Amino acid sequence: MQTEEPNPQDWLGKMRGIPSAFVQLLKQQASVWFSDADAQGSATTADAGAIPKNIPLARESIRQVERRLDELHTLQQAGVMPLPPTAEDLAILANIQAATGAANRNNVTRTQAYLACYRQAPELHWALLAHMVSRNGGWCMTDLRGELLPLLMRNEETEQFFAFLERANALIFQDAYPQLLLYLEGRRRGRSLFHLLPYLNISLWMTPIWETFWQEQDSALLTVGLIVNEQHYIEQRVVRNSVFQETVINTSLFKTQGWLQLNQVGFPYAESGTAAGAADAGKMAFRVAGLILEKFADVRERIAFGKSLYGVLFGIPHLHAGIVRFASTRPHTGSRADYWPQLFAPIRKAPPAVKYQERLDGLALKAGASPFYSPPLGAVWPDRPLAPVEPGDWLLASDAKEPLAYLREVPIPSDYELAADMRLALSKLELAVLAAQAAKKILR
Repeated sequence: MQTEEPNPQDWLGKMRGIPSAFVQLLKQQASVWFSDADAQGSATTADAGAIPKNIPLARESIRQVERRLDELHTLQQAGVMPLPPTAEDLAILANIQAATGAANRNNVTRTQAYLACYRQAPELHWALLAHMVSRNGGWCMTDLRGELLPLLMRNEETEQFFAFLERANALIFQDAYPQLLLYLEGRRRGRSLFHLLPYLNISLWMTPIWETFWQEQDSALLTVGLIVNEQHYIEQRVVRNSVFQETVINTSLFKTQGWLQLNQVGFPYAESGTAAGAADAGKMAFRVAGLILEKFADVRERIAFGKSLYGVLFGIPHLHAGIVRFASTRPHTGSRADYWPQLFAPIRKAPPAVKYQERLDGLALKAGASPFYSPPLGAVWPDRPLAPVEPGDWLLASDAKEPLAYLREVPIPSDYELAADMRLALSKLELAVLAAQAAKKILR
């Protein structure tokens, strides 16, 4: 019995959509090259001249942290315990814990809480940094239920990736937010309250950081100290957690995180002269500054990345003003329509098609194409209670001197425009969907 030879025309017909997609990808890559050059060259000479190479940390502040850390270690080794909290202390702790629990409901409430702290105390640079990074976390969460990723991921994978993102976001908040509230309460009372940090289960590392900040008001020192603390805090609890290692970090899907946009952290910003009113903000197409993380699993890489993001946010004056303008006019919803309403929509403009149709032409939507569905967080991910947090202080399990090496000047990146890369990542994701559809067609 003879087997029927495959008809070349059938194969060509089944592969018809892929060449077009590759042509689009090449167009988009070319657009990235040109737009990057235009964006980087758009800064005025005055702006470029005003940007330093780094954000310094005062040497005296670093010396104070080292001295205080040595003193704490000496007391700990001698078995000296902190004094028990007074009735007044207990009331303060109870209020902080209640406020933290109320704000730790979901990514949107956390992100709003960070911004509220920054507005109350602009010296808390980390609060604004955390607000912007948390926005990115929310966008990644809703991408999992958006237009494209559901076409590439099984529902089980989607749930696992969300659990990973949610756990990291929630744990950092439940550790850092009480520290911010304790500072605000101390400022209100006119006295340091950092002797209460141990009763909030905060690492020993942060006591000398906060005490030095209280005295010196060195915002850069506090920011770097918190970056170091929070990345170490999630290292064992999330990054090296055996469940997340198996279901997320060691999966081939996560290793292609560039396609998922998980490794891109972007800060939308409105350029000077742009209308800042809330009514106008919904029509604005923001530019995006930011960076791409190469090695998520490496704590040193994440700390360096966090410091570089801080350099982008606070080291470049016109960017800082534009990012604050964005944060002030666009409340965080979790939808990417918050910053690119020309590409994304918080509600579906059309019912999901059985077959996905290509929408991008270069770095923009084709004429007549619907924007990509990017839902608000609350529409697709209900609140989840925070599971018990693993106990322990990361500092006690490491060389006490090791984290001090991170207390150095913060580099300010010169290449920070991210909009074209984010659009290119979107086009790659669309290409992956088209390729998956073509592969299914071939295998029929």
